[in-house]
Amino acid sequence: MINKVILVGRLGKDPDIRYTPDGTMVTTFRIATDEQWKDKNGEKVQRTEWHQIVAYRKLAEICGNYLVKGKLVFIEGRIQTRSWEDKEGIKRYITEIIAGDMKMLDSRGHSPPFEGQNKTGDSSFDASPGGINNGGDIRPPSDAQLDDVPF
Repeated sequence: MINKVILVGRLGKDPDIRYTPDGTMVTTFRIATDEQWKDKNGEKVQRTEWHQIVAYRKLAEICGNYLVKGKLVFIEGRIQTRSWEDKEGIKRYITEIIAGDMKMLDSRGHSPPFEGQNKTGDSSFDASPGGINNGGDIRPPSDAQLDDVPF
């Protein structure tokens, strides 16, 4: 069985960074993909689809430091649907893309950071623009670790 997703889209806003109770970094962001076609009358129709992306560990750190609203990115990962109970006791569901690989494709609306420099100007790690791979480890924290993360 295969569960693989490849998306190319633009961030709708800057990423959100959070931590699980055990200290695992989690970065979430939404990207938009567009589809265009002509209807039966020959009129151009466009539909935008929004995708919730979740990155963990080192990939979460890189996404949180380098990605900004409007950035064009390539995301490769897998689809995951999870559920939780909201404050009113209603069971909610969300379908997300768990990112395993991310590539920055342009610098629209933002000049790219210098080598080894994040968007705040710190040189806390060295990451070159282009492919950032999570080393194949795209396992999320356990459900128990995510119980307190309402996103």
